[in-house]
Amino acid sequence: MSSRKSGIFYGILIAVVSVVTGMVLASRLDLMPASFAGNLNVPATNSAPLSGPIDSTTFRNIAREQSPAVVSIAVSGHKQASAEDLGGMNFFFGPNGPQANGRRGGGGANQQVPFSGAGSGFIIDKAGYILTNNHVVEDAEEITVKLAGMGEFDDALAAKVVGRDKLADVALIQLTEMPKQPLTESKFGDSSQIAPGDWVMAIGNPFGLSGTVTVGVVSAVGRPTLASQSNGGVRVEKMIQTDAAINPGNSGGPLLNIRGEVIGINTMIFAEQQNSGNLGVGFAVPINEVSGLLPGLKVGKVIRGRIGVMVSRFPITSDVRQLKGLPAEGGALISSVDESGPASLAGVKMGDVVVAFNGKPVVDDSDLVEMVTATAPGTTVPVKVIRDKKALTLNVKVGQLDLAQETGAQSPRPAPSRPPRQQAPQVEPKATAFGLTISDVTASLAQRLSLPEGRTGAVVTSVEPRSSAARAGLGAGDVIVQVNNKAVTTRDQVAAALEATPSGGAAEVVVIRDGREQLLLLRNR
Repeated sequence: MSSRKSGIFYGILIAVVSVVTGMVLASRLDLMPASFAGNLNVPATNSAPLSGPIDSTTFRNIAREQSPAVVSIAVSGHKQASAEDLGGMNFFFGPNGPQANGRRGGGGANQQVPFSGAGSGFIIDKAGYILTNNHVVEDAEEITVKLAGMGEFDDALAAKVVGRDKLADVALIQLTEMPKQPLTESKFGDSSQIAPGDWVMAIGNPFGLSGTVTVGVVSAVGRPTLASQSNGGVRVEKMIQTDAAINPGNSGGPLLNIRGEVIGINTMIFAEQQNSGNLGVGFAVPINEVSGLLPGLKVGKVIRGRIGVMVSRFPITSDVRQLKGLPAEGGALISSVDESGPASLAGVKMGDVVVAFNGKPVVDDSDLVEMVTATAPGTTVPVKVIRDKKALTLNVKVGQLDLAQETGAQSPRPAPSRPPRQQAPQVEPKATAFGLTISDVTASLAQRLSLPEGRTGAVVTSVEPRSSAARAGLGAGDVIVQVNNKAVTTRDQVAAALEATPSGGAAEVVVIRDGREQLLLLRNR
């Protein structure tokens, strides 16, 4: 995936972001009122070591015992039409829609189109609570559930949403019609114990084929994964990757360990094209993360922490460690700081490397994101940073941010007009190291780029594909104002500073993008 797409996630996850970075935030995510009586009994997590032989009956027994807890979910409703909807594109994990009823083109931006879809879920409480994916039930006006053993002509049971979390793509629904027979509850395993090579089983409703069982292994754990949301946003999570077959309709179903315990919620697949089937690369949200969200989902509100920084999506390599004077491996490079955010108020600055958060070492950017979002707003935590090759500890009071406000999801906004990124400015370009072509910033160009008064530098006119600049996330229209902590005001100054970077070394480049400063790392390979 491109570094620009990776950066978009963090604009959703942690304040306003672009390209190769992301912000650490938290929010209330699509709040739904808690409208059902009764307590939710969260299944206990079995953290006993996975051990014991696997024989010819192992998977048969898991399927027999756990299939009754897996349900098929059907949804229907109306949603605001998008270009894809009007072109007849199908919902990623539903075999039927949302559909645009065959219409192509026409209609305005506010046009509502009907859709129908299908997915999976699993029962976690005898009171009728069911876990599934948010994208399965999002925008649904009607939700019906079929239990294992129900036939094609059996009446489905009505259900309603209790709480949804867009960020983790998890939803809690509850049956409003109960069956005569008692419900079978799922059991939770410990997803932190899962390792590549472990056997796993998926049960779900692919292509409307309820109760389908597939078996495979864990391919990877902690896989940083970019996933599109139905509202046009994206997110990044550390997921469980598996080659157990997952297809459209499996979304929301359980991924089980060899004890038949849920260790993940099947969420998405890697596909070469829209609506293609399983290629052996599927992803599941770890159940340990979901367990922590259940109390919030039950009351319709999930709250996460936010400190208001953007962090580089690139790993801290040996050349960066040398450049920043880091004592050990790991850390998250702060590429931008919200001036009014909690981190800024505590003294965190652009270019700092966070090496510990609340006493725990920070491995990488995703690690910092997880730590911050898991921290209760209002909590003051020590944050250890490396600045100018010296260690500092700053006390940051974690804040809270509304995701809808951060992403503009409350009211759709037109894409901003950015002519400098669409066509290169016609001002004497000069090729430089790292695959960049730059030009001096003229007065008219400064106005077009909305540069702050008095700021100037060198504007990027083009970037070679697969170059160091492209990997760092630089693009046409970025204005370079600083290289390696030194201000630069002309293209020749920028070129000279970049060319002075030794082979195998890294250069810190500060750019102004959309009126905001951002730090990027360029590597001289």
